[in-house]
Amino acid sequence: MQPLAERLRPATLDELVGQEHLTGKDSILRKAIEQGRIPSMILWGPPGVGKTTIANIIAHTLNVPFYTLSAISAGVKEVREVIEIARKQSHAVLFIDEIHRFNKSQQDALLGAVEKGIITLIGATTENPSFEVNAAVLSRSQVYVLKPLGPEQLMQLLHQAMERDKWLQSKNIELKETTALFNISGGDARKLLNLFELVVGTIQTDPVVITDKAVMEIAQQRVAIYDKSGEQHYDIISAFIKSIRGSDPNAAVYYLARMIDGGEDVKFIARRLVILASEDIGNANPNALLLATNCFQAVTMIGYPESRIILSQCVTYLASSPKSNASYMAINAAQSMVAKTGDLPVPMHIRNAPTKMMKEMGYSKGYAYAHDYDNNFVTQEFLPEAIAGTKFYDPGKNAREDELRRYLKQLWKDKYNY
Repeated sequence: MQPLAERLRPATLDELVGQEHLTGKDSILRKAIEQGRIPSMILWGPPGVGKTTIANIIAHTLNVPFYTLSAISAGVKEVREVIEIARKQSHAVLFIDEIHRFNKSQQDALLGAVEKGIITLIGATTENPSFEVNAAVLSRSQVYVLKPLGPEQLMQLLHQAMERDKWLQSKNIELKETTALFNISGGDARKLLNLFELVVGTIQTDPVVITDKAVMEIAQQRVAIYDKSGEQHYDIISAFIKSIRGSDPNAAVYYLARMIDGGEDVKFIARRLVILASEDIGNANPNALLLATNCFQAVTMIGYPESRIILSQCVTYLASSPKSNASYMAINAAQSMVAKTGDLPVPMHIRNAPTKMMKEMGYSKGYAYAHDYDNNFVTQEFLPEAIAGTKFYDPGKNAREDELRRYLKQLWKDKYNY
């Protein structure tokens, strides 16, 4: 018997749950599919939100040959074979799942055929295409971002499953609690449905009462059964990041080993280290970002198996570094202020004045050039008048940022309350 998620895979856009911004009424992707004129595209989003489903719907809707390749198992040879077939047929649609796993030469093999219109490319990826898809391929494609499913959509999926699936119809199911189902699935429809099927099949009572306790017990006992497609990967990366953030190099290097043994993409690991170096360490140890960036560059050149040593050096260094999220909190606060106050006018004295007319209007008038003053500093207002004196950056409590705090306090006295 097929897994529940496969049995319920939508065949039309109307059956698809979520992604209304792409597939709802009058949306750009729906119009393109209905008109039968789709562009080459990259579908970017987390697992189980509809990337493959949308590709299948396009395959059923368009009256053109449709071919599917998985980047896990296919190479340049298979890509060229499909292109040759498509050339003889005048045109075809090629869907490549996990396109981020294709290397540069594999992606380059697609370029000519996409450019000449021999194939329309649909690529699916869980990784940021700006990093993982060649710029040349990206420039010839539309990027559509798919969103994780929220609680309302996950609940809709469960009710849809109970209404449409014959096996579930034969069960007397009572959805008493759904929090555990939703938390474990993490917005992944496939994971939710397959876990739901596992739970319903395990509970031997009538009615089948779904509770958080029952779901957690069954999930922990049978995780290997419903986690066949590798979603545990997200639990491991979460534990990995939290171990580094928690300054435990032993746990961090353990989860690194788990990812390496699981065949995790070396750049996937290194990219997250670069993010963490700023988000969780920041100015508490500015060298962290330098090391993480160099680590990313090094493993990109070296690859496995030697990259494991480079990753281990970076991981243990970051885990052993002092921590601060002050920079992260600063940009959050600043963006929140921008969202709240909109485009406030820049103070006249720090505006650019490249023309005579702008100078006559007072642009740049009164600006004090810091380097003309003692210690390369002079007190002046840089923020818009409406939010003057607002502090966004609050240095963390660590040796390096305590030094920054003292310096800023010396400069700004009590203006920013450092």
